[in-house]
Amino acid sequence: MGTVEETSSSRERIIEAATDLFARRGYEATSTRAIGEAAGLNIATVAYHVGSKADLYLEVMRRAHAAQGEAVVAALGHLATTQPTPEATRAALHEFVDAYLGFCLSHPEVPALWMRRWLDEGEETDAIEQEFAGPLVARVADGVRAVLQAGGLADDIDLEMLVYSIIWSTHSFSRAGFVDASGTRQVASSLAMTDRFRRHLHTLVDGSLSVAP
Repeated sequence: MGTVEETSSSRERIIEAATDLFARRGYEATSTRAIGEAAGLNIATVAYHVGSKADLYLEVMRRAHAAQGEAVVAALGHLATTQPTPEATRAALHEFVDAYLGFCLSHPEVPALWMRRWLDEGEETDAIEQEFAGPLVARVADGVRAVLQAGGLADDIDLEMLVYSIIWSTHSFSRAGFVDASGTRQVASSLAMTDRFRRHLHTLVDGSLSVAP
């Protein structure tokens, strides 16, 4: 048995390798053997440090959710300080989606993990949605609803669907960009394309809002 430092180092190497492979291949297509090889360890050592593949996947998604949640909660805190006017509310919502886009671009493994998660199936990992995704989306919808009400904007829109629309499109753009009319892929690393997509998110938000009667 190694020292505490060696144990911690091995565990982190495994989690780092697993994060990369789960993000690129998804849960079902990633084997424990592949994770061990990427980390430079055998299967027995992987199991000793992190348990089963499902345990490891849960830890990877927990860390991704923690980073995502920290960024979202910070943005929600800023959103809650918005002046209660329609103009200020719209501007603050633009800043909110900008913050989420910035997070996805600076942490590409997080949207990649979630996109792979959406494509994977497996009852043994269903708790991820129940523990992570659902509560965070509900928290965002509640926070946005409170700001809309205070700002005099109608709150009868389907905020859950609006939040998911932003998540779906932002994750997709941050990972794959888009293919233009010429068939050329425009990547998210292009500042011009990122600015274009940011303006689209603002339009998406604005189109969902109206002044309350």
